[in-house]
Amino acid sequence: MAMNLFSIVLLGALLGLDVVSFPQAQISRPLVAATVAGALLGHGMNGLLVGATLELIALETLPVGASRYPEWGSASVIGGALFARFAEHGAGAMTLAVLAALATAWVGGWTMVYLRRLNGLVARRARPAFDRGSLQAIAGVQLFGLVADFIRGALLTLTALLVFGPLVRASIARWGMDARISSAVVVTLAVAVAAGAVWKLFHGTEYARLLFLGGLVGGLSLLGLR
Repeated sequence: MAMNLFSIVLLGALLGLDVVSFPQAQISRPLVAATVAGALLGHGMNGLLVGATLELIALETLPVGASRYPEWGSASVIGGALFARFAEHGAGAMTLAVLAALATAWVGGWTMVYLRRLNGLVARRARPAFDRGSLQAIAGVQLFGLVADFIRGALLTLTALLVFGPLVRASIARWGMDARISSAVVVTLAVAVAAGAVWKLFHGTEYARLLFLGGLVGGLSLLGLR
């Protein structure tokens, strides 16, 4: 149990780091993050289901500059881990895992804002060294930002697990709605958010419709060849 907790916290820290700091390789996308988290706990398919749902919602997010946006890396790890952990309970598990991930993503967005402020403070204090052309100062500030973001992701993941783990367990014990209905409601809402994001993309990006249609045809073709 302790090893599983350590693995999930470490994964949340690494994928939280990927969102902005390093290496920005898209491994923090919900589809990847939640699937890996679920696989670590022995239920990769459950993680994939949560990840696909969160990915639909995350399509609405446009990370631009210093704007505040949800932190999907660590949050998706929480969603995948919770659904995998309570996979045998069925009813309500997916819905509650998605809700926990959304709450974590919202809080994670605020932690990134405070981290930026801290990084700015450290950079301002190192300004005299920057003016002297100190490579050591530049590397030190960069390393501080990376380590601080890693710690942020780890603390966010650990806190979310400690908070939402018991809450999900207690909620499942009182869950009355059929698992298929509750899951269908969550997926429907996620599809609606994704449709809104795609609609805005169609009206704001040249050739977006053609590119979307080409990707859709290509994906369906690959499925048909299997």
